[in-house]
Amino acid sequence: MNTLYMVLGLLVALGVLVTFHEFGHFWVARRCGVKVLRFSVGFGTPLLRWHDRHGTEFVVAAVPLGGYVKMLDEREGEVPAELLDQAFNRKSVKQRFAIVSAGPIANFLLALLFFWILAMLGSQQVRPVIGAVEEGSLAAQAGLVAGQEIVAVDGKRTPGWAAVSLQLVRRLGESGELALTVRESDSSLERDYRLSLNDWLRGADDPDPVASLGIRPWRPQTPAVLAQLAPDGPALAAGLQVGDRVLAIDGLVLADWQQLVDAVRQRPDEAVTLRIERGGEEREVRLTLASRGEGETRMGYLGAGVEGVEWPAEMLREVSFGPFEAVAESLRRTWSMSVLTLDSLRKMLFGELSVKNLSGPITIAKVAGASAQSGVGDFLNFLAYLSISLGVLNLLPIPVLDGGHLLFYLIEWARGRPLSERVQVWGMQIGISVVVGVMLLALVNDLSRL
Repeated sequence: MNTLYMVLGLLVALGVLVTFHEFGHFWVARRCGVKVLRFSVGFGTPLLRWHDRHGTEFVVAAVPLGGYVKMLDEREGEVPAELLDQAFNRKSVKQRFAIVSAGPIANFLLALLFFWILAMLGSQQVRPVIGAVEEGSLAAQAGLVAGQEIVAVDGKRTPGWAAVSLQLVRRLGESGELALTVRESDSSLERDYRLSLNDWLRGADDPDPVASLGIRPWRPQTPAVLAQLAPDGPALAAGLQVGDRVLAIDGLVLADWQQLVDAVRQRPDEAVTLRIERGGEEREVRLTLASRGEGETRMGYLGAGVEGVEWPAEMLREVSFGPFEAVAESLRRTWSMSVLTLDSLRKMLFGELSVKNLSGPITIAKVAGASAQSGVGDFLNFLAYLSISLGVLNLLPIPVLDGGHLLFYLIEWARGRPLSERVQVWGMQIGISVVVGVMLLALVNDLSRL
């Protein structure tokens, strides 16, 4: 079932985003008087094809990993004299700029639409209340304590933990002061705390911003009763069963599930002894934990899960907007995520963020499947983020991408004439090498996470 959701989620995501991106090029090209020869969603063997009254061929192809709009262009073949005025290369710099930029702009407009819908639908968020602060951590040094609610990070309001994490991600790899505004327990008073960052999580492969500050979010106590067992996990291999209650690990008596998780994570590939209760009887089970991740992010893995517990109503809040307020919220979120995406790419380029954070088609498929299973809201949120990423990446000034073409047009506009064909071909070859290299790196990262 998970695999089915992954495949369907990826196909729907790519189908929607690619079609909308290419439609942006297509729609503006038509308005500029350019003859469009083909509008293809996907590559390879055509599965479906038809023509409209303008002679444009529409194609749905077998490999759904992209798409393209083919326009009449003298650089790609001879053009009849009567159609020269409809050739792309005969259009003005402004018209060509508009046609090429329309694809990424369409992705941003699609994200705006999805965020607008999500803002009106509303969401239930967990209040970002601190459950515990690790001794000696950055949070402890600043004076933060359990029971406080984080209401803002660097002046940006944070209605839930997702907002807290998003604001913290912006500071990865940086030095300086991090400002946290908190509300004391059972009080309306707010107070600012300053945390000192020094190359914070610079180059970390799989950063956890909240945990690295020494903050553990508040959550209801969950009994350590096993409800799920991974087919390839150490728990199942050692004979643990659904319904077993884990009482202790290596003599450490457990109060709840989270305590077991913390203990397991600290022991990758180590042999441990669990004391469990099954059918009213206690017994000991010895097993060797597996591991996940690499380097500093390497953690122990048991391969077991528990049933979720109901959250107290006072720890949850509903966040929603009216139709007009939702417009402002969608603009804010689209702009915020666009800036974050671009800044993250800059940090990877300068080594402030590990390039292992790059994701390829396998990770995208996993996230697509998980978000589709979670519900319409989560899937729309995923589509919005992916659409913004597609828009930002396509605007990078790398030949082959839309941004590379726009760079050529800007130079042509400034010089009064285009760059020589030799220079453009040279640029395209470099661009292809860069894009292929990044794609291979993302694929290697995907494979390393399996």
